[in-house]
Amino acid sequence: MGLLRACASAVLLGAGTLRATPGHLWTADHIFPDLRESFTRLRHSLGLERQPRLVIVTSSGELDLTHPAIVAGATILTTKAKASAIRRLLPSSCDVVEAEHGERVDMPEALGLLRERGYGVVLTEGGPHLIGELMRHALLDEAFLTISPVVAGRANEERLGMVAGLELLPGHGRWSRILSVRRHADYLFLRYDLRSSASPYPLATSA
Repeated sequence: MGLLRACASAVLLGAGTLRATPGHLWTADHIFPDLRESFTRLRHSLGLERQPRLVIVTSSGELDLTHPAIVAGATILTTKAKASAIRRLLPSSCDVVEAEHGERVDMPEALGLLRERGYGVVLTEGGPHLIGELMRHALLDEAFLTISPVVAGRANEERLGMVAGLELLPGHGRWSRILSVRRHADYLFLRYDLRSSASPYPLATSA
């Protein structure tokens, strides 16, 4: 995760993930401080700023403005209806970008605006609804998944998976192609190509 953040020009996440992770900073050295200098040298060699820009998506405008990640500086992607109120409350380290489709943030437009700002490599760390919206519009190029040796289960608690808000199987499966597999102890780190060209089968519909 530290290496992914170190190679990214921006880190994209939803406001729900921000609220669920108090105190976190979405930087490489926050998650692995021992390699702080190495991450800095890597970013310099890639022509990147010292830290990736944090970009937060919110259609509701509900943000924890005391969160250290916002205080450190972030770009807020939101709707026109919420933009003015958010601007009045944000610290000077932050800015607001409007991208709207109905009452929701328009993700294709939002990603286009980030590209115009020079953010060539955008890393998203979810959550599930944001991943679902990005997949809906075929905006994800690759996925990095970790398989851990911990077995998890569900009884009465409802927990989200990787993708929420988008119906895929059985009618609209999204295929991927594995690019690399790495192992550390009992963990596997998988990298997948999610672009349409990775699909071994043509997309089809049936009635």
